[in-house]
Amino acid sequence: MLTLSNRNQILIGAVLALLLIATRGQHFATLHSLPGATWAVFFLAGIYLRPLRILPAMLVFVWGLDFTPHLLGGATLAEIVGGGQAFCLTPAYLFLLPAYTALWFAGRWYARRYRFEWRTLLPLTAAAFAGAAVCELFSSGGFYFFSGRFNDPTFAEFGARLVKYFPGDLQSLAFYVGIASTVHALFGFAGGTNHVRKTTAA
Repeated sequence: MLTLSNRNQILIGAVLALLLIATRGQHFATLHSLPGATWAVFFLAGIYLRPLRILPAMLVFVWGLDFTPHLLGGATLAEIVGGGQAFCLTPAYLFLLPAYTALWFAGRWYARRYRFEWRTLLPLTAAAFAGAAVCELFSSGGFYFFSGRFNDPTFAEFGARLVKYFPGDLQSLAFYVGIASTVHALFGFAGGTNHVRKTTAA
C-alpha cells in the first residue's frame, strides 16, 4: 500500500492544483501546448492524497475554474447554464461529478495494491483504463444525451463519438500518469524511502 508523509501530500496536491489551473479549458494561465490534465489529476490525487475531503474540494475547485470567469464577466449562474454562455456549461455538467469521482476511486483502488516493483504497472494500467472508461461514459455520455446541444441523439452516433474522442483523452491521461510514474520511480531508485514508503496491507 502506498503511503506518503503529510508534507509530501501537500506538495503533490499543490503541483496537481497548478496543473489544473495551467491546462483546464481556456481560463487564467492556460498553457495551450499541454494536453488537458484534469483526468490525470483526479486519478493521481486518488493515488497520492489520503484525506477523503480532497475529492469534494477538487470538484469545487474545478467548478470554480470553469464558472468564475463567466461570473466575473457579469453573467448569472442561470445565464451561464441556460443561455449559451459556454458550449460545455449545461445541465449535463453535473455528470462530471460521477465522471471525475470514478477516476479518483480508481486511483485509490490502485494505491491499495501498490508495490515498488515492475509488476505494479499492470494494476496501474488497469486502474487508469477502467477509471477513464467510466469517466468517458459519464462525461461524454451525459453531455451528448442531456446537454441539449445535439438534435436527436442516438446510441449509434454516441458510439462513433466514443471511438473518435476516447483515444485522445486516454492518451492525455497516459501522458501525465507516465510522467508521474517516472518521477515516482526516480525517487524510489534513489532510495527516497522518506518520500515513498511501502507498507504491507492489513
